Amino acid sequence: MSQHGMKPVQEEIRDRLRVCVHDHREAMGKAAAADIHAAMKRLLAEKERIRIVFAAAPSQNECLAALVQSQGLDWSRVTAFHMDEYIGLPRSAPQRFGSFLSRSLFDRVSPGEVHLLDGMNDPEAECERYGRLIRESPIDMVVLGIGENGHIAFNDPPVADFADPLWVKQVKLDLDCRQQQVNDGCFANLEEVPKYALTLTIPALMSGAQLFCVVPGASKRAAVQRALYGEISEACPASILRQHPDCTLYVDRDSYGDIRNG
Repeated sequence: MSQHGMKPVQEEIRDRLRVCVHDHREAMGKAAAADIHAAMKRLLAEKERIRIVFAAAPSQNECLAALVQSQGLDWSRVTAFHMDEYIGLPRSAPQRFGSFLSRSLFDRVSPGEVHLLDGMNDPEAECERYGRLIRESPIDMVVLGIGENGHIAFNDPPVADFADPLWVKQVKLDLDCRQQQVNDGCFANLEEVPKYALTLTIPALMSGAQLFCVVPGASKRAAVQRALYGEISEACPASILRQHPDCTLYVDRDSYGDIRNG
C-alpha cells in the first residue's frame, strides 16, 4: 500500500509482488517517488549511510522528477549507483545512462557518493571494479524498470541468468532491446545503438533489500503481462520480481492493460 495517500485505482498481489495501478504515468511516478522518499527517510533514521541503485530510462522521468522535488532527505548520506551502461559510447554522449542520471537526479540532489559505470574502460576490468563497489556493503534499495522485451537492467532474455555467478557482466544487447532505445527517442536509428553493454546481473539487482519497479506506457504492456501472469523464467527476466520479498511494481493504465476485478 502506498504511504503517501495517493490511492492506486487498482492493487493486486502476484506471488510476493505488490502491484499498484495508477490512472496515468504522472500519478504513478509521484506515487513511486513518495514511497521511495518514505523508505529513504526511514532508512536514514536507522543507518548512517544508505546505498541505492537507480535505473536510467525515459520511463523513470516522472518518478525521478518527483523525487528531486522531495524535501527533507539528507542526500549527503546516500551512495548512488546505476545499473547499466553502453560499451564504447563516448563519455560526452548524452545517451550514456550515467549522463542521464546525472542530469535527471544526481546533479540536482548531490548524493554523498556517486559511482558510475564507465563503458569506455576495458569491459572486464570495469565489471570487476564495479562489482567490488556493489558488493562492499548490502544494497538498501533498487529503483528499476522493465524493458519491452521483459529485461531488467540489460539482462535481456538471451543473456539473463537467475543464478548468475557474476554481479556485473558484459552483454550483447538483443534486437528488441536496441529497438526500444530508438522507440524511446534516445537514438535516431538502430545503427546508432551500441550492440554491447555492461549490466548489473539479476542476482545483484535481487540483492537489494527493497525494490521499486516503475513501468508506464502502452509499449510495456506485453512485458508487464508476461512478468505478472507468465511463467517465472529467463524468457521474461522481470518475472523473477514475483519472488522478491519486498518489491512493488508501479504501473499506469496503459502498461497494465484492462483493470482487473474493478
